[in-house]
Formats: sequence, structure tokens, C-alpha cells
Amino acid sequence: MSLHSLQTLAYDVERIRQDFPILAVQPHGKPLAYLDNAATTQKPRCVLDAMMHYYTHLHSNVHRGVHYLSEQATAAYEHARDIVASFIGARRREEIIFTRGTTESINLVAASWGGAFLRPGDEILLTVFEHHSNIVPWQLVAQRTGAQIRVVPLEPDGSFFVERALEAITEQTRIVALAHVSNVLGIVVPVAPIIEHAHRVGAVVLLDGAQAVAHMDVDVAELDCDFYAFSSHKVYGPTGIGVLYGKAELLERMPPYQGGGDMIRRVTFEHTTYNDLPYKFEAGTPPIAEAVGLGRALEYVDSIGRAAIAAWEEQLVASCIEQLVQIDGVQLLGPERGRAAVVAFSVEGVHPHDIATFLDREGIAIRAGHHCAQPLMDFFGIPASSRISVAMYSTEEEIERAATALRKCITVFRF
Repeated sequence: MSLHSLQTLAYDVERIRQDFPILAVQPHGKPLAYLDNAATTQKPRCVLDAMMHYYTHLHSNVHRGVHYLSEQATAAYEHARDIVASFIGARRREEIIFTRGTTESINLVAASWGGAFLRPGDEILLTVFEHHSNIVPWQLVAQRTGAQIRVVPLEPDGSFFVERALEAITEQTRIVALAHVSNVLGIVVPVAPIIEHAHRVGAVVLLDGAQAVAHMDVDVAELDCDFYAFSSHKVYGPTGIGVLYGKAELLERMPPYQGGGDMIRRVTFEHTTYNDLPYKFEAGTPPIAEAVGLGRALEYVDSIGRAAIAAWEEQLVASCIEQLVQIDGVQLLGPERGRAAVVAFSVEGVHPHDIATFLDREGIAIRAGHHCAQPLMDFFGIPASSRISVAMYSTEEEIERAATALRKCITVFRF
């Protein structure tokens, strides 16, 4: 028996589901099948408990006080940083910057690094399947600096060939910013050769890991990426907090992104000196309780086992694809293989919003729309699509319910 089969057999999804109180909710009187995890994941009870414990036992502002509560809050906040650093394989804790989420992390790099180092004629390399949060910040900085955006295309069937990216990297490329995993296609991008080639021409690489960290092992030191961004709420943690990893030597050279308290050493009206990493990029009171919750979420993921979670989700995605391709009129977006937790599709003659509304009445939550990836929708020639996305607590029965409901929906809207 293969290791994959053993991991799947040992996986106790029903026990895991008991850790997530919201899964007991019954929308419209139906059992909840929550299949919108690429948008946000649900939170285990231990994360909720950790945040409540912080508020009821530790709450104070961090870094600025010498009293007991401030010291305890600071210790909890900084411990969360250590957990994040270990979870993604950062060599140094000061390379972990807390932000509001993936979007702010990318904006920070675009505004600070891009504003300082991009020049007219420099090239910013993106892919056609990027989330808007990894497109618009680069458009803004390109307008300010005179840099140009180039886009790596997909193959006609939606496949991604790494050779296309390698060919697009030139001596003018200064940064390659791309999703580690596509939030629509689920493609796991083979980033290692892209990073290596980018470094060979002197470019830096930012990876949008929003759809990766909950579904696979991520080791930023092994990847040798220059920046890595992800959001807490997509990896079973609270909303309102995310992470930017950056190599210390790059972060040291970058100007602050925002000004305010805690990011300074000395302020006069004539001159200000800035704090050390990571605090140079953490202006103002940080999301302390959210950091505590994020740290606990990552510990929870590791307690289940990232390899076990990935194997379970791979089985669910394979089952989802197998059932969807048998339904008349359903067209998958992207290749059937090599996906991580996401299956997007369109249905001839039925609008995605109608599909999502119909499934919702059956207690099934999926996503419908352009998924903040309008250039990708344009590539496929559609305005929107439907998306099923799984998580560690998803089940085979939920996939079957979604497929059954989709068949009913198509019958209703076509006749």
C-alpha cells in the first residue's frame, strides 16, 4: 500500500470536524457543506479559545509598556512570530512581518521595494492567472516609476508551462511576482526553476502564497524566494492579519511602508530614524489577538499534519473532478491534474450566480464570480465561473451533495 493510501486511511475527518463549531450550522434547514475555503477557511475551537484567552487574561498594548500585562501581551505576540517563522522555514524571526493580509503584504513590497528600486524600462513579470491583489499594486508602482508589466500566458487549455515563464525573464526583469497556487485553477506552480532563473538575471521573486500554505509544505529558505505573502484567514486563523516574509538583506534596504508608532527609534521635526526589523514595517498598534490566533492555527495544522491534509484534499479534488466531468455542459477551467484544493468550472447556459444560489438552498456553500481574477476570465472568454474549494474538514459526502445539486440546478435552468 502506498504512503498516500496509508495517510488517507489514518485520516479521521469526523474527529477534525468536531473541532470546528460552525460546521454544525444548518443553512435553510440543511446540513452545511462548506466548499468555499479558497475564499476563507473556518476556525477551529482552539483558535477561538486562544484569542478569547488573550483578551481575558493578557490584553494590553505591546512593546511599549513595562507592566505585567504589556510584557505578557508582547511575549504572546512575539511567540506568534516565532511560530510563523518555523511554519514557513524562515531562517530569521525578524524576516516575518505582520500585515493585514496577503493584499497588504504585496502592496508593501510594491510600494516600498518597487518605489525604491524600479526605474523606467524595468520589467515586472506576472502571470495571466494572478489575483487582482498581485496585479493592481504593480500597475500603481509601474505608473509611478515608468516600469513595464509583462504577462506570462497560459496554454489554450489553461495549462501552465514553466518554460513560458523562463523565456519571459530577461535582463530587464527586476521582479517576478506570481501565485504559488492559483486561486481559480488550483495550479501548483513549479516555482523553483523560475526563482533560480530570475536570480540569475538579478531579479527578485515574490510568491503569493495565499492558496498554498494551508495545502502544502512551504519552506521559504529552501525555495530561496525573496518575498512570500499569505493570509491568516485562509489557513484556519482569524481575519485581519497576514504575513510578509522577506529576506533580511532586502528588507533592510527598503524604506518604511507606513509611518507611526513602533516603527521609529527617534523622531524630531527635522529627522526620523527607523526601528530595526521587523518593526520598521509594523507601524501602530498591531493585530495582537489575531497574531495569537494565527499562531495557534498554524500549530493546529501541524498537529493534524500537512502531508496528511494534502493527501486527503488531493483525494477530494480527484473525486470532485471525476463527478463534474460526467455532468453534461460542465467545463472545467484548467487541467485536471496537478491541482491543490480548488476546482473551478463553467456550465453552458447557466450563470454561476444562479448555480451558487441554487446550491445555497441545499445548504452547500460555493463561490461564484470572477474570483478577483478578471484577466483569467477574459482568457477563457467568460465573465465568471463557479468554484468548489476544499479544506481539511471537507468530506466525500459533501462533494457528492454538490454534484447532485448541480445536476438538479442544470435541469431546472435549462428546461
